[in-house]
Amino acid sequence: MMMHTPSHKPRVALIHYWLVGMRGGEKVLESLCRMYPDADIFTHVHVPEEMSDTIRGHKVTQTRVGRMPFARRLYQSYLPFMPRALEEIDLTGYDLVISSESGPTKGVIVPPDAFHLCYCHSPMRYLWDQYHVYRNSAGPLGRLMLPHLAHRLRMWDVTSAARVDAFAANSTHVAARIGKYWNRDSTVVHPPVDVHSFAPVAPDERGDFYLWAGELAPYKRPDLAIEAFNKLKLPLVMIGGPEKEANRLRALAGPTVTILGRTSFDVLRDHLTRCRALIFPGEEDFGIVPLEAMASGRPVIAYDRGGARDTVIPGKTGLLFRDQSVDGLAQAVQRFEDEGMFDMDSAAMVQHARQFTEAAFQAGIAAMLPEELRPRDIRIFTPAAE
Repeated sequence: MMMHTPSHKPRVALIHYWLVGMRGGEKVLESLCRMYPDADIFTHVHVPEEMSDTIRGHKVTQTRVGRMPFARRLYQSYLPFMPRALEEIDLTGYDLVISSESGPTKGVIVPPDAFHLCYCHSPMRYLWDQYHVYRNSAGPLGRLMLPHLAHRLRMWDVTSAARVDAFAANSTHVAARIGKYWNRDSTVVHPPVDVHSFAPVAPDERGDFYLWAGELAPYKRPDLAIEAFNKLKLPLVMIGGPEKEANRLRALAGPTVTILGRTSFDVLRDHLTRCRALIFPGEEDFGIVPLEAMASGRPVIAYDRGGARDTVIPGKTGLLFRDQSVDGLAQAVQRFEDEGMFDMDSAAMVQHARQFTEAAFQAGIAAMLPEELRPRDIRIFTPAAE
């Protein structure tokens, strides 16, 4: 593409799908904010009190979606209005646009001489590979309307992918889906993980329990963990919310399974450092909790799909299992026990986790940008050299 070299400090716009809570995507946005402290943020819905100080320190502009009735709570219901709302954002005068894609954001229209980088957490699952799962779990009206809406949104989704100059994918799993659904190449840049907030403890300080941690969402398969540990009769601690789902799962849990619900960060960190291993039975686009466990010197037993393939090294940082069933997980845990894998080298796990730092993420993003648009204080390096 033809780009001009700005004679001024580059103006940067960050596009994020919605700002209603601090999760993995918002942590990525935070890091981009630190790369570009003067950047403006555009989003569909903004709930300032749920955002970090870093994000609140930037000018945030909502699209028309944010002005719709009960948008803070019903924002996902307004998905059909989001493509047009994105195209109405005026990006005149911006030199660099970085969109953070999981919901629709890449469809913004940028000036012809600006550079548009899309950081893709995931192509919209409810339009593509998880479409039938979402449709089958919807109510009667959703099942009726979704086929009509999804068809049109898919056409816009593919068309808008052509507007992007370069794609960064958060894992090789997501890179494959970008190629499959949008027919675009991408560069894998793993998201930032705050690995320095975790550290191992001495072996005699560890507990005898396994740990499951995360949002209690069906695709993360907390039910699978409960049923497997009911069968094994081994201790499992589960951390995560919402509380309504935690209460439902407590009814399924046997005497060796403890569901704590949502906890403080300190409680989570303590359990990560002392667990026998982290149980990770779902398929995720990337997955940050496994790296937090490794940074704590603890191995991971993970389903052999999705982002876990990028982070779990069999025999060094954990164990991968291929049969996503109660028996499959139970057999993996039993193998972990029989082969004494809980004594894996903690220092090696920590060293591996520290390839996924914020510095590595920022360097990966900067390397994809034209030199004149890179932050001057970002050092370009390979993650292994950190």
